[in-house]
Amino acid sequence: MRILITGVAGFIGFSLAKSLLKNKKINVYGLDNIDDYYSIKIKNLRLKELKKYKKFNFLKVDICNRKLLQKKLNKKNFDYIIHLAAQAGVRFSQLKPKNYINTNIFGFINLLDSVLGSRPKKILYASSSSVYGESKKLPSKEKDDLLPLNIYATSKQLNEIIAKFYSRYHGLNMVGLRFFTVYGEWGRPDMFLFKLFKASFLKNYFYLNNAGNHKRDFTYINDAIEITKKIIFSTKIKSNNTIFNVCSNKPIKITKVIDFFLKKNRSVKISKISRNRLDVKNTHGSNVLVKKITSFYKFTNYKTGIINSYNWYKKYKIYKI
Repeated sequence: MRILITGVAGFIGFSLAKSLLKNKKINVYGLDNIDDYYSIKIKNLRLKELKKYKKFNFLKVDICNRKLLQKKLNKKNFDYIIHLAAQAGVRFSQLKPKNYINTNIFGFINLLDSVLGSRPKKILYASSSSVYGESKKLPSKEKDDLLPLNIYATSKQLNEIIAKFYSRYHGLNMVGLRFFTVYGEWGRPDMFLFKLFKASFLKNYFYLNNAGNHKRDFTYINDAIEITKKIIFSTKIKSNNTIFNVCSNKPIKITKVIDFFLKKNRSVKISKISRNRLDVKNTHGSNVLVKKITSFYKFTNYKTGIINSYNWYKKYKIYKI
């Protein structure tokens, strides 16, 4: 079995690839351009881990390079494709909106056009909880109206529209995954939790957005990966264009996360700052639909997830990166 994962040097892409590679019947082809949006060192560390597996094949390609992408994917005939490559980051999207249009929209189209002839069984692609925007109706359900607040969220909404078109017009089996604040080992160093860890190690200030008075539906990486794998191989999905929330359905206030961290005898200097107008105040997703399809019910408690994340962060000395 051949599976293509784009964005394989990224957080979720790496974690999914590593999990799939434990199955000796699966050949994983990982595609990434290794950009410098955040530390290349951690991306190379992830790739180093994956290259320990004989059935891992790395393709260094930018999905914006249409000709090279088609050349690399020609005649590969993948059984499944998981598209996780994207330009991430809400605030950065306001600084360089063209990057998001090129990668998240045109890059997605390039990928779909490149695999049309091979007719994969299923194509999963990453959307985001950010498409819901400042929804007053919580928890957010897959059929709710979308109210994106920024360029990043808008690019993800457009991904869903593009997927719908390719599903209807070309008959591709498309499945969108709206990930909600995925955290855990091997995560992005620019995300909240690792910024908190770094401030603690280096005795720097941690700048707390909105004074921590917002909530996030934190979803532990292992849970997100197990759900994703179940969706890849599920035979229960009847529609050729389906979307799932990937979330714990347990929103937690940021101050509660920080309080737990501090109770573990770890000090950090906190400076409270006003809310960034691009950020959504609260996220809370319904996972009724995804639980029905995957039968995944045992979500990791946020305290366990934070401890595991911290131990990994300390072991690999990520604060030095």
